[in-house]
Amino acid sequence: MNRISVLAATVLMAAAFQAHAADKRLELPLQELVNSQQARDAGIDGSVRFYLAGQPHPAVSARLGEDVSNKKTNGVGKSDVESCRWVTLSVLKAFQDTAKSMGANAVIDITSYFKKNEFRSATNYECHAGKIMSGVALKGTYAKVGK
Repeated sequence: MNRISVLAATVLMAAAFQAHAADKRLELPLQELVNSQQARDAGIDGSVRFYLAGQPHPAVSARLGEDVSNKKTNGVGKSDVESCRWVTLSVLKAFQDTAKSMGANAVIDITSYFKKNEFRSATNYECHAGKIMSGVALKGTYAKVGK
């Protein structure tokens, strides 16, 4: 029994090392994803708009609070870009659902917030992809904006 435990621990440590060693940082365009058929299929319905920090947006009539959404997805059998897009849609869907419940029609000033390290871009978000998992963390402000 002891040999099995040691073997299992060794396998788990090797897998964790490989997943960490394969970690890649990607910057991908947000608007392209938001406007895609994949986003519509995932339930991003256009009722809430998404604006990265530094990206122009309509005038804000109310700020309704800040939030962070941090999601992970299985990256096995998917390209890094594919798994990053998938997990980002989960983050955007969570933002959309919360925004609707608060009466917001936008999430503004969105920054990447992976492991609490902020990355700002007016066009791209940050994703970390490994052999086993991919993850995205975004921070944004719920708002009511003009049309």
